[in-house]
Amino acid sequence: MMNRVLQATYHDGSLVLDEKLDAALEGKKLKIVVIQDSAPAQLQDIEQSVSESRKQLFLKQIRHYSFKLPENYQFDREELYER
Repeated sequence: MMNRVLQATYHDGSLVLDEKLDAALEGKKLKIVVIQDSAPAQLQDIEQSVSESRKQLFLKQIRHYSFKLPENYQFDREELYER
C-alpha cells in the first residue's frame, strides 16, 4: 500500500498533478482526498496520519519477521562466510 501527499491544480474539470506518478500505478484505481491548499492544518493532520500508518506497518512487519536468539548467541563472521 502506498500513501503519498501530492500537489495538483484543478483545471477545466481535471486535476493536473505537479509531479508524475509511478508507472506501476498505470490503470489502477486510486482514492483521492481533496484538500484546498488554504487548509495547511488539515494537510498536516493527513500527513501525520499517513506517517503513523507507515510506522505501524513497519512495526508490524518487524514483529512478523523477528525471532528470539538464545541468550548465549554470539555472532561469528568467519562461521557465516564458511557456509
